[in-house]
Amino acid sequence: MKSYRDLEIYQTAYRLAIKVHRMTLTLPKYEMYEQGSQVRRSTKSIKDNIVEGYGRKRYKQEFIRYLVFAHASSDEAISQLTMIDEIHFESKKLTDLISEYEILGRRIYKFMEYVEQNWNEPGT
Repeated sequence: MKSYRDLEIYQTAYRLAIKVHRMTLTLPKYEMYEQGSQVRRSTKSIKDNIVEGYGRKRYKQEFIRYLVFAHASSDEAISQLTMIDEIHFESKKLTDLISEYEILGRRIYKFMEYVEQNWNEPGT
């Protein structure tokens, strides 16, 4: 891996954040600054925490810490999307998007396990 861009979890988080951003632009105006803003922040936080953790990859525990943040943001995104779907789309429109975030959360967790078990800090 030469860059965080090589990580599948980053690529997926980035793609999904774009998808969520576009979806929120279809929400009623009053939601643009409420749930729309909150779900945009949580989805963008996933990719940003992966990037920041990767930037600290020299320190294994720091890397893991930021992956934990990314995982938590993924859970938050699922919660926000579920509520938006129920309120605005009668639980019919965002099912696939929610499912993609559930899969991403599992992949982030698996990557955390990989880093915990296999990542070597320089000089060890």
